[in-house]
Amino acid sequence: MSDDQDSAEPQTLPLDAWHRAQGARMVSFAGYWMPIQYEGIVAEHEWTRTHAGLFDVSHMGQLLVSGEGAAEALEALLPGDILSLKPGRIRYSLLLDENGGILDDLMVTNVTPEGGTPTYYVVVNGATKWDDIAHLREHLPDEITLTHLEDQALLAVQGPEAANALRRVFRDAMGDLKFMQGTSFHFGEIEIGIGRSGYTGEDGFELSIPAEHAETIAGRLCAEIEIKPIGLGARDSLRLEAGLPLYGHDLSPETDPVSAGLGFAIGKRRRAEGGFPGSDRILGLIEGGTETKRVGLTLEGRLPAREGALVYAGDEEVGRVTSGGFAPTLGHPIAMAYVASAQAAEGTELEIEVRGKRLPARVAQMPFVPHRYYRGN
Repeated sequence: MSDDQDSAEPQTLPLDAWHRAQGARMVSFAGYWMPIQYEGIVAEHEWTRTHAGLFDVSHMGQLLVSGEGAAEALEALLPGDILSLKPGRIRYSLLLDENGGILDDLMVTNVTPEGGTPTYYVVVNGATKWDDIAHLREHLPDEITLTHLEDQALLAVQGPEAANALRRVFRDAMGDLKFMQGTSFHFGEIEIGIGRSGYTGEDGFELSIPAEHAETIAGRLCAEIEIKPIGLGARDSLRLEAGLPLYGHDLSPETDPVSAGLGFAIGKRRRAEGGFPGSDRILGLIEGGTETKRVGLTLEGRLPAREGALVYAGDEEVGRVTSGGFAPTLGHPIAMAYVASAQAAEGTELEIEVRGKRLPARVAQMPFVPHRYYRGN
């Protein structure tokens, strides 16, 4: 979800040596050495779309928020309906500042044990996790416990063959999860938390594993014929085709949930009651509209539009690209941009300035490639 770089010496992830042994090209990303590619971004992208890819996302922050009143405490900071989130269910939400600006986007899972203390597992972006932790510690009530799971690795297995491969490895221990559901199980002596979600638009899973066992699990998964290790390069092209925003690029404190097209993350009850940071402003934008909107853009040819490229309607500058690149599945460049609402309708013809030239672009429906999440029969 984010990739802000750290000027300090990058840290290493639990799988650092394993990645290098697989031939990964490592780069500094979100303060860590991480694999950007193994055999090539396009090949890895296409493998994930047709088979299954293993992504190391251990740089992300894994947190537990627990205590009586934990749901209410989270609702004071997030616009999502956490009170109605049942055990084993996952919800996408947003950490907001007092003006409704987006501090981070995140996933919340209700992991409350039966008859136990209310507990929520929260996954935040790697580049923002220390700021997020500080923000949560400052604003959560004293009776709520915040635990940073620093000794956990996080692996994502994404692609149409992910479920079959994982069932073979774990012998159905994970049960019949559907999209945005989670559970935990033991694989031998290793306790694994698993959720059916991801960042590629494909069916997939995210596995929280004790860091000391990450290499064992990664090796076991990649022993399956369907699964190959995939780097950050393909992760970015996959999420772009899926129309999924990247924090620090498409989302920031300067963007609000409504302009970003993330109104679905504001629960119906929360819209009626408010009570979350920036709620008056955000509810006003839902009612009255926004000046800009996040849209998808398609381009012809092979030359991609990158972040920061200006968008024009005739001679008028109407927006700016926040993410862009070549879409291997589609065979042409795509981009996301914030443009003036008057130019945001699907099919609107615009131009993007790339290398001193104006390239024709068209507002397109997102996702660019249909999502294939498993929601059950």
